[in-house]
Amino acid sequence: MLKKVFGSAIFGVEATTVTVEVNVDNGIGYHLVGLPDNAIKESNFRIAAALQNNGYKIPGKKIIINMSPADLRKEGSAYDLTLAVGILAASGQITADYLEDYLIMGELSLDGTLQPIKGALPIAVKARQEGFKGFILPKQNAKEAAIVNDLKVFGVESIKEVIDFFDKGIALEQTIINTREEFYKNLNFPEHDFADVKGQEGIKRCMEIAAAGGHNIILIGPPGAGKTMLAKRLPSILPPMTLNEALETTKIHSVVGRLKDTGLMSQRPFRSPHHTISNVALVGGGSYPQPGEISLSHNGVLFLDELPEFKREVLEVMRQPLEDREVTISRAKFTVTYPSSFMLVASMNPSPSGYFNDPSAPKTSSPAEMQRYLGKISGPLLDRIDIHIEVTPVPFEKLSEERKGETSVEIRKRVTAAREIQTQRFAYSDTVHYNAQMNTKQIRKYCVLDEASKQLLKAAMERLNLSARAYDRILKVARTIADLEGAEDINGAHISEAIQYRSLDREGWLG
Repeated sequence: MLKKVFGSAIFGVEATTVTVEVNVDNGIGYHLVGLPDNAIKESNFRIAAALQNNGYKIPGKKIIINMSPADLRKEGSAYDLTLAVGILAASGQITADYLEDYLIMGELSLDGTLQPIKGALPIAVKARQEGFKGFILPKQNAKEAAIVNDLKVFGVESIKEVIDFFDKGIALEQTIINTREEFYKNLNFPEHDFADVKGQEGIKRCMEIAAAGGHNIILIGPPGAGKTMLAKRLPSILPPMTLNEALETTKIHSVVGRLKDTGLMSQRPFRSPHHTISNVALVGGGSYPQPGEISLSHNGVLFLDELPEFKREVLEVMRQPLEDREVTISRAKFTVTYPSSFMLVASMNPSPSGYFNDPSAPKTSSPAEMQRYLGKISGPLLDRIDIHIEVTPVPFEKLSEERKGETSVEIRKRVTAAREIQTQRFAYSDTVHYNAQMNTKQIRKYCVLDEASKQLLKAAMERLNLSARAYDRILKVARTIADLEGAEDINGAHISEAIQYRSLDREGWLG
């Protein structure tokens, strides 16, 4: 008897429906075809134990299973439940008249209980698109999949529930979530607050500008100056995620199995990989392609602490994603694209000793040592970072102050107001939403300078020997500063402040 069951394969951050055809006939043998990986090939052992422990069995006949499309690589143990139900239906052990109305996924334990799967959200999106009546999956993934409206989602704990549903008509409990209500309910304020930061008013101003325009920023200062503390608080002043951004971000984290039993993500991600990270772990890819850290930071912040300690080749692979806001992984057998629209926040010591620009410490590194240290970061990468700012240690008088600084809530209000100006400005564009994303044509249109501002910028360009890309960065930052003030035009004060945020372009850094 031939039966069809439906599962799904993840490719990139999208799902593709997989038709599992199970044919049970006279003879002996178990044949699984359709490019399954080792985890799927081993599934017959898990399925056999799970069925036996629930009063069923794999029939002693010839079983041929085809996973279509046959040219698409299938991977992982999430097809266990799909295959098991197909075998039971094809061998006549259960009746399953409505089997083709449902998409079924789940990993089996030997006792028949189900383990969570990866990619439940994109699979649910695809199931709704293809008109399936429902999606049956492990209970741990039910809230995640139920984010998708107009699709019945049934979270189950064991294969016995699935068998009883198809064979005996015992109803499964549907998981229902009001997506908007769930999103706004969990839209709590981040735990880190700028009110906890003593002093550093100038750095807070930089962080506010960076958040308002979505600009990449690098903090340069000695150990203990507060670079990491400041970076961790950046998400607290970013505008709250929109529902669409939350769905995009949740989908990526779903694919790698990083979601807990919380359903929709409502906080902007903050990722801080160690400096020993590999190219693939950072940008994504691998034999079975997975999103990397830059995609897990989508719509959030990627923090690279001690930037020169990262391998140079790792940093260089970020150049294209920083420009294009997506990363394309091309291999001989596949090409996959992951979204990676993130804010890069980097930190570094100003010299190998760490104390070059600390007024209270001696300059213990020679100019040659400093040049080698700073040379670990390429010019093209630095050009893609809009704001360079020096961070100096906070004096004792500031640390001992009882008065708290401005809260993240207050800063976020100004940032959100500036972002709203940019949203209206770029309302006609599907790809540009804030100033850091402007292309050359938009910079010329929205960053018009008067004659005095042009001369000021020209003098700075010549004195600092800035590249054309750095010129564009200064204009973008100046546009954001003007937006924070609610100014329609950029003036000399905005340009002057933007020029100050190019610390690594100044000759003094090399002694």
